Amino acid sequence: MSATIKNDEVPTLLVKDSQGSDLLCFLEQVVPLEGNEYALLTPVDTPVSLFQLIDDQDPKLIETIEKYEPILEVADVVLQEHDLRLVRSAITLTVSGELEEPEPEELEEKDFDENYELYELRVNFKVENEEYGLYIPLDPLFVVGEIKDGKTVVLEGEEFDKIQPIIEAELEQRDF
Repeated sequence: MSATIKNDEVPTLLVKDSQGSDLLCFLEQVVPLEGNEYALLTPVDTPVSLFQLIDDQDPKLIETIEKYEPILEVADVVLQEHDLRLVRSAITLTVSGELEEPEPEELEEKDFDENYELYELRVNFKVENEEYGLYIPLDPLFVVGEIKDGKTVVLEGEEFDKIQPIIEAELEQRDF
C-alpha cells in the first residue's frame, strides 16, 4: 500500500472499535511504523457530538452515552424529519444523509468545554424537559486505525495515546 493515496476516488475502510461497532472512513494516509501499518482516517458520515443545553450556561458535552439511550432515539426521530439518520458508530455518533453545511459567515464560533473545540449546533430537541443538541465539530475528526490481516481496528485508550505522537511526528515530516 502506498503512503499517500492520490487519485480521484478516495478509498474507504470499515473500521471496528473494541465494542465491535463499525465506522466507515475515508483512507487519508497509511503510515508504516515499527513494522506495523497505521491508517489515518476521516469518517464518511458527518461526526456529531451530543450536548446538554442548560439555560445561561455553556452547553455540556455528554462524553459517554449508551447506544440505545432514549435521548438518541429522540434525536434519531428529529433527524428523520430532515431526511437524516443518526448512526451509532465506532468512536463517535455520526449523521448519515445530506447535512446542510453552515455558511462560513453564518458560523457563530463558540468555545466551550475545557478543550476549546469548536462546534456548530445542527439540531436541538427536548427529552423529559431537558434540552439537548447535536453539534458538528468544525475541525475535522481524524481516526487512527491499525491495519492487520486486511482488517482495520481503531486505536483506543493507552494504545492510541502511545502511537499518536509518533504518527503526528511522521506526518509533520511529510507535511500532511
